[in-house]
Amino acid sequence: MQTERFAGKVALITGSGRGIGRAIALRLAREGADVVINYFRNREPAEQTAAEIAALGRRVEVVKADVGDPDAITRLVDSAAHALGGPDILVHNAASGYNRPVLEQRVKGWDWTLNINARAALFLAQRAAPLMQARGGGAIVNISSIGAIRVLPDYVVVGASKAALEAVTRYLAVELAPLGIVVNAVSAGMVRTDALQHFPGMREHFEERVAYALARTPAGRVLESEDVAGVVAFLCSPDAAMIRGQTILIDGGASLGV
Repeated sequence: MQTERFAGKVALITGSGRGIGRAIALRLAREGADVVINYFRNREPAEQTAAEIAALGRRVEVVKADVGDPDAITRLVDSAAHALGGPDILVHNAASGYNRPVLEQRVKGWDWTLNINARAALFLAQRAAPLMQARGGGAIVNISSIGAIRVLPDYVVVGASKAALEAVTRYLAVELAPLGIVVNAVSAGMVRTDALQHFPGMREHFEERVAYALARTPAGRVLESEDVAGVVAFLCSPDAAMIRGQTILIDGGASLGV
């Protein structure tokens, strides 16, 4: 049985209606946190996640916001503060992007991807930091990708945005440390979620690609969303207080092979 190490804490997780964000929201709720669920396009999964959190006896708020829009970021963080009094924990999980070859990328796709994946992390932290400081400090975790340091097919703008996100994480860690805020990132390898379907060839050859990844993963299985959620929960806990500005890679050892 998990302990309630986040009892009395409020967690805001962007893009938390489904996938990795949903798993993070549920993990933190199981450990005692009240949760703000954020979504942009699809409200139904967000409401379903919220219902599961409420069933755990936690307070929960659902907020629609496009984190690529600075004004929406302000509304999102302010809504969290007004509804639940937080945040103490901020997890930037929302991500988007255009999977195309380098020669087919467009300026609009670059701007859209960088704004949601990297710029949002900076301005979410900027808005949340004073609220966290007033509550005695907190933790921020940004969700990155192995594509920040490795080349994946048609992943150039997403990979660049995740590399930028990891750089933002380091700067936040240094500048927010005096406010009592711990900042880190989690980089995941291949995670079995619906988002995999957006990669080239995955929809048509899903099981084949998963088997290929599995064969090259020393841990003997591919990642699940809950694996990422567990690392995020650790980084939000007092046990990780002296880990600052780091990107923790979780991939079952897949990146270790030649």
